[in-house]
Amino acid sequence: MNRDLLMSSAAHFRIDYEINPYMDMSCQPDAKAALAEHEAISAAHRAAGRTVRIMESAPECPDMVYTANGAFVCDQRALLGAPPAARQQEIPYFRAALKESEFEVYDAPYSFSGQGDALACGQFLLAGYGRRTDRRIHAFLAELFGHETVPLRTASDQWYDLDLAVAVIDTRTLAYHPQALTASSHGRLRDLGLDLIEVDAQEARAFALNLISDGATVTMTAGAPRLAATLRERGLSVTELDTTQLRKGGGGIRCTALTLDNPTPAPISPLR
Repeated sequence: MNRDLLMSSAAHFRIDYEINPYMDMSCQPDAKAALAEHEAISAAHRAAGRTVRIMESAPECPDMVYTANGAFVCDQRALLGAPPAARQQEIPYFRAALKESEFEVYDAPYSFSGQGDALACGQFLLAGYGRRTDRRIHAFLAELFGHETVPLRTASDQWYDLDLAVAVIDTRTLAYHPQALTASSHGRLRDLGLDLIEVDAQEARAFALNLISDGATVTMTAGAPRLAATLRERGLSVTELDTTQLRKGGGGIRCTALTLDNPTPAPISPLR
């Protein structure tokens, strides 16, 4: 899990439109600093023993750096994202890159925010909807990949993708911000029988949950000391990185990498 990652260059990252609450065309990222942040994230993945594949970004696609929205990938199959109109130019590039890497590639029949709204956790696929993903895509995901799909709706556009509200630490452990989910979705998550780590509003708003974990090492944004300490207490290695510039586009560390090694789901045994 999260040992084989696809990233896209931050060379053309800028704010050309506003499609989430964090984007402000009058507040442009510093290009040099954004490149340095992205390079530090890539280096941290490699230092953790992960494989990082780089897909060059296209000049007309300023959000292509957020590769997680490009698809959901599992067992050598990929379901392409179907993003807002402003980002649709990215999808042909993802299709070409994934086909070149010999994945079977499928088009989404409904709006779909890719991995941003599809988080694999053991037998479960935590599936966001209601913001940038149409709930009808869940049946398609279940049929194509075989996970037990768990529909989860976030409470507001502040959590426009599920990966801002929930983080997969390992196949039995999630971190999440309870108030980022609707009451029914919060209850559904608690009923899964997984180990849940609650994250407070301050750290969640700082993109603390937009992290990448391979079950041994967690790569996360700086500025969330309580979550970082909790993860270290559980025996995980934690790397904290600056994401000041990348957050201006509404994305963090999880957003910048598309996982290519989500395994075929298998049932999990009950927690002891």
